[in-house]
Amino acid sequence: MMEEFHKTRRLPPYVFEQVNRLKATARSQGADIIDLGMGNPDLPTPKSIVDKLCDVVRDPRTHRYSSSRGIPGLRRAQANYYARRFGVKLDPERQVVATLGSKEGFANMAQAITAPGDVVLCPNPTYPIHAFGFIMSGGVIRSIQAQPDDSFIPALERAVKHSIPKPLALILNYPSNPTAHVATLDFYKDVVAYARRNDIIILSDLAYAEIFFDGNPPPSVLQVPGAMDVAVEFTSMSKTFSMPGWRMGFAVGNERLISALTRVKSYLDYGAFTPIQVAATAALNGDGTEIEDVREVYRKRRDVMVDTFGRAGWEIPAPAATMFAWAPIPHPFKSIGSLEFSKLLVEKADVAVAPGIGFGEHGDDFVRLALVENEHRIRQAARNIKRFLSTASQTLDNVIPLSAHR
Repeated sequence: MMEEFHKTRRLPPYVFEQVNRLKATARSQGADIIDLGMGNPDLPTPKSIVDKLCDVVRDPRTHRYSSSRGIPGLRRAQANYYARRFGVKLDPERQVVATLGSKEGFANMAQAITAPGDVVLCPNPTYPIHAFGFIMSGGVIRSIQAQPDDSFIPALERAVKHSIPKPLALILNYPSNPTAHVATLDFYKDVVAYARRNDIIILSDLAYAEIFFDGNPPPSVLQVPGAMDVAVEFTSMSKTFSMPGWRMGFAVGNERLISALTRVKSYLDYGAFTPIQVAATAALNGDGTEIEDVREVYRKRRDVMVDTFGRAGWEIPAPAATMFAWAPIPHPFKSIGSLEFSKLLVEKADVAVAPGIGFGEHGDDFVRLALVENEHRIRQAARNIKRFLSTASQTLDNVIPLSAHR
């Protein structure tokens, strides 16, 4: 009776939990931990969205079961958003379904389309649900590189050539969590052309469509002519409108795939609470001011982190998008890997980060830093890290190989 169940046996130990336990222990002992680990937005949901929720929730008719695929007004609002933002025309009846966040959408799409043994091509490193949603559904993951550059298509061709059976689907995630890579429209054109030639489904995670900096908005794969034949895209309101706990997202695109997801969801949930769906509709139909405000907060935090961490001795590449920085582990600590380095930061610098190994084995030379603390706290984290780095060679001989000191 103590043996693990079949599906849970396929899941590795949750890497982030080790850092979370250290963090909780340190806090219980009075430490002030600056948490840059979990991508949990700290910004309040805009007042106009909260007010709309409060107005609607007073109507008892909205307390009943809702619509699993999303109320009609919400699906129309998402279609209108795609038309404004990307110039993409969507049929809200057949090409849009509301999800309980993009994470749930990915997991249930995996349930809907995966047969045992199906091969899915997945970036490495990437957000865990991209791989484990399919693993839990009986699929097999083949890792491919995460960089959206000229080497991607040759790597994709090799992966398809050496996969038996032929891959069912390709997962894309740009802007990427965790790497913050951003794809171009030309990149998407090449990938869509390849997918159409080889009858491969594209599942695109565009959760960070609106968290971009330096005036360069990320494109949608559905902007490519013909993409609708093979692609579904997932978006989320969690970061765009600071609504993470509201659990509201969307899948849009290929009608056959949307129909399959809708059918699976109809067996599993009754959709988000109706007042949440109405408030989300109002947010999508707004003038975009709230989105610009959120984006500016993250831009300022990014600039403070890059500047102060750099002066502390840890060079952080400035992300072009997302609410994350993908930071190489400082050279003296590379040999211990991202998990042990993350533990050291909690124990010695009172700073929590997400170890790169949690996003795939190719992420082990990095940690992910989330922009979820205010500018003052980010500066404090930099001071703590500077103190830690300046004393590490004298105090951590049992951790850092001696060769790294020379």
